[in-house]
Amino acid sequence: MPVAELLAERARGGGRGLVGLTFDDGYADFVEHALPCLRRWGCGATLFVLPGRLGGDNAWDPLGPRKPLLTADGIRRAAAAGVEIGSHGLTHVDLTTADDTTLTAETAESRALLTELTGAPVAGFCYPYGTVDARAADAVRAAGYTYACAIDPGPLTGPYALPRVHVGQRDTPVRLLLKTRLHRLRRRAAAGV
Repeated sequence: MPVAELLAERARGGGRGLVGLTFDDGYADFVEHALPCLRRWGCGATLFVLPGRLGGDNAWDPLGPRKPLLTADGIRRAAAAGVEIGSHGLTHVDLTTADDTTLTAETAESRALLTELTGAPVAGFCYPYGTVDARAADAVRAAGYTYACAIDPGPLTGPYALPRVHVGQRDTPVRLLLKTRLHRLRRRAAAGV
């Protein structure tokens, strides 16, 4: 289910056994491949996109093949299909190394552009590269998001650094099971985050 829905369910005391399903980067093939699968299986999801790279490609990944990113129309199509749209930053910059101006653009400007694009408030943020520090979490909170996701946030774990399990193309069922068990061990909430 979308992360915002999962968090709301947990706030009501439910959500046991439910999974927040997320997709990063906003690749164009999400609409043609992932969306039909989600519909077929009756699943919801959150799609974290980059409004500063609409219709571009994954230039931040020098080793990988070039993959096209969603256009504004593709993001609207996903939103119209019930997919929660969240921000993955403006252009996919590691926020832990960003200067103050870039940090603000990557968080606040990204949220404003996505709100305008979708016509709906944007609740979620996902840290590019999964990296987070206290300064980045503070910027996300100040930008008005209600939650953010990271990979292995350690002591920052909380609403602005929700830990998640990365699922890759080479993950087998056994490897995924081991990842989820390790994930449970690493979840350690910190006060005030």
